[in-house]
Amino acid sequence: MSLKGRDFLTLKDFTRQEIEEMVNLGIDLKAKQKAGIPTPILEGKTLGMIFQKSSTRTRVSFEVGMYQLGGSALFLSTNDLQIGRGEPIKDTARVLSRYLDGIMIRTYSHADVEELAEYADIPVINGLTDDYHPTQIIADLITIQEHKGKLEGIKFAYVGDGNNMTHSLMIGCAKVGMDVTVACPDGYMPNPEIVALAQGYAAESGGSVTVMHDPKEAVKGVDVVYTDTWASMGQEAEKEIRKKAFAGYQVNKELMAVTNPECMVLHCLPAHRGEEITADVFEEHANEIFEEAENRLHAQKAVLIECMTDEKPKEAYSEE
Repeated sequence: MSLKGRDFLTLKDFTRQEIEEMVNLGIDLKAKQKAGIPTPILEGKTLGMIFQKSSTRTRVSFEVGMYQLGGSALFLSTNDLQIGRGEPIKDTARVLSRYLDGIMIRTYSHADVEELAEYADIPVINGLTDDYHPTQIIADLITIQEHKGKLEGIKFAYVGDGNNMTHSLMIGCAKVGMDVTVACPDGYMPNPEIVALAQGYAAESGGSVTVMHDPKEAVKGVDVVYTDTWASMGQEAEKEIRKKAFAGYQVNKELMAVTNPECMVLHCLPAHRGEEITADVFEEHANEIFEEAENRLHAQKAVLIECMTDEKPKEAYSEE
C-alpha cells in the first residue's frame, strides 16, 4: 500500500489498515535504529518545518527523523517566512512546493493547514493544530502496541480537557477497535461533531466511544489512562480558571486504584506535576511516558516515509 503524495492532516483521512501499517512501520524502524541498521530511504529529500507554535518533541523528532532517513530538515519560524508578514498561505504553499519535498507545519488554525495542503504540490504533515494532533497518536498507538501486544479491544480512558489531543485520540483509537471513554468537565467537552464521527468509526471497527463527566467512572477497569495539560499553548491567561474547573480530573493514586492493575499511564508532555497528574503516579509510569516520547521519533519517520516515498525498509511488516 502506498500513501505517497498524500497529506497527513487528520486520522479521519486514513483507514484502519493504513493507520496500523504506520504503527507497524514505526515499530520496525525503531528496531532497526536500535540494531544500528541504517534506513536512508529519504536520501536527497528535504522537509520544511514551519513552526508558529514552538515545541521540543515535534521539532527534534522530525529533524532527527529526517536525518536518520538520509534526508535533511529545514526549520522555518514565522520570523523567517513572509507568511508572518502577510503573504497569503496559498502563495507560500506554491513557492515552498518548488524547493522542498514535504512540509510539516505546527500552528494554531487547522484551516490554515488545510489551505496550505490545498495549494501545495507536495505532502503537508500536520505537526499540531488547535483541533488535531495526529502524529502524536501514531506514537501513542506504537507505545500501546509495544506494551500490550495489541490495539483492538484495549480499554482506553482520557481524563482532562476536550482538546486537540482528545479529538485525535478518539478518532485514532476508535479506528483501530479500542473502547474509548473520555471524561471532561462541563464547558470543556470535545467537539460533538468529532465525537459523533469517532463513534461512527468505532461502530465499524467493533470499538466504542463514550463521553462523560465522571473521571472515576471513565477509568474503571481500563488498560490505559491518558492525560494532557489543563492549559494548552495560547491558553495561559485561563490557567487559574482552568485549575478550578479541572480540580477533580487529576490522575492520582485514588483514580488509578479503580483501573486494571496492569494499567498504563500516558502523557503527551510537557507534564505539570501536581496539576493534571501527581508526581508519584507520573514517576511510577515514567518508563511508559518517556517511551511514548521516544516513539514520536519513530512515528514521525513512519509518517514521512509513507507520505514522501514508495520505498519501505526491507521486511518492514514482518510478523516477528
